Amino acid sequence: MKKRYITKVLMIAFLATLTTSCDKNLEFEPSQSIDASTALESETDIQSAVIGSYSILGGGALYGTNLNIIPELLGSDNYVRWVGTFQSYRQIANRALLPNNADVTRTWVDAYSAINNVNNVLANLDKVSEPAMQSTFEGEALWVRGIMHFELVRLYALPYDSATPGANTQLGIPISLVAVNAEEPAAVKAKRNTVEEVYSQVLSDLTSAISKLPADNGARADQFTALAFRSRVYLAMGKYAEALADANTIIANSRFQLSATLESVFSNKRTSETLFEVEQNDQNNAGTSNDGLTTFYASLEGIGRADLRVNSPFQALYSSTDARGRDLIYTGVGARPGNLYTGKWKTFGQNIPVIRLAEMYLTRAECNFRLGTAVGGTSISDVNLIRVRSGAAPLATINLNDILSERQLELAFEGSRIHDLRRTKRSTGTFAYNSPAMVFPIPEREMRANSELVQNPGY
Repeated sequence: MKKRYITKVLMIAFLATLTTSCDKNLEFEPSQSIDASTALESETDIQSAVIGSYSILGGGALYGTNLNIIPELLGSDNYVRWVGTFQSYRQIANRALLPNNADVTRTWVDAYSAINNVNNVLANLDKVSEPAMQSTFEGEALWVRGIMHFELVRLYALPYDSATPGANTQLGIPISLVAVNAEEPAAVKAKRNTVEEVYSQVLSDLTSAISKLPADNGARADQFTALAFRSRVYLAMGKYAEALADANTIIANSRFQLSATLESVFSNKRTSETLFEVEQNDQNNAGTSNDGLTTFYASLEGIGRADLRVNSPFQALYSSTDARGRDLIYTGVGARPGNLYTGKWKTFGQNIPVIRLAEMYLTRAECNFRLGTAVGGTSISDVNLIRVRSGAAPLATINLNDILSERQLELAFEGSRIHDLRRTKRSTGTFAYNSPAMVFPIPEREMRANSELVQNPGY
């Protein structure tokens, strides 16, 4: 059985068990963390708590593994195949989930741990004396809270529906805006908010974060990071003009440039293409045996379990000159050799790009096409910029399916698969985009502890 740390406190207590060190340069190591249930009594405590939030985000339950792998497995038909022994991921790939699934549980728990951590920061900002630093800490906290609610509602609720009047009253996830500390009652009863309410809160947090974050914050989230995530949220909501505006603002900034090759985005760190990436190194990373993207995706000598295999029909979607299919999909030589694997995740210490400029170009292309506009560039020029970078022939004409296909080819194995399928109302295999089987159950332990929670259909 997979050895996983899922013994953290229940979501309804909203506690995190994390510790950290302090650095005047505001940098962070992946393993740093802080106990969010402890009172924050000084500016140093606030700084440590903010830094600790990045450690939670980079852990295996969130961007270090699950927020990448889970969306790929949910949309795995004709794409990837789970061949590993961990039953929690097998259930996800088969869309046959149980409410006590270990990865369903730990993703929920750790996301709310991150939320509680930053709620604690927001409640204690008066302890930060310097106004610019206080604004930065507040912006980072709001960004973390916004993106974690967004990731949760996309997995544990039916998708946002922009086309149907009166839609989005379906149950989402509980919105958490107040920190809960160890001294307070453990049985905080939190009801599920509607999907509309959750998305409204996400937009509120990200919009506030944009106004408070600096334009450049080193390895940590800055104004453009929050803009990129807000563009992603608007796209999920079908708010194409708003998603377009945010994406175009980022593209227009000369600080951001596409890397020379897609491979270099993953083999180098903090390239001009990444808008946010999880910091890792060989000593501190999401895992090398039971967690981590390289652990599950790679099949190299001494590296990887090769649990996630690329299906050959997916590789065939790339042209013979396209480096994304020719070079970034390879035949394994380690565990489970002779099969196809992605070359995006090949070393344990590599940084993890979570959102990058290429996605903004593809978002701008899609939104311009849907709106019949050419803000910042034409749809075909944006798509061809991405294609030519990898050696694919430029398109002579373009339609919406071409743009969606290009997103699939460019963002493969980066955690966007099921989210793009669901927002565009496309099925995967025999499962409709809004099938109850495509929605995670509320974890069994949360249901037992909180009588206010309502379980999703089918569980």
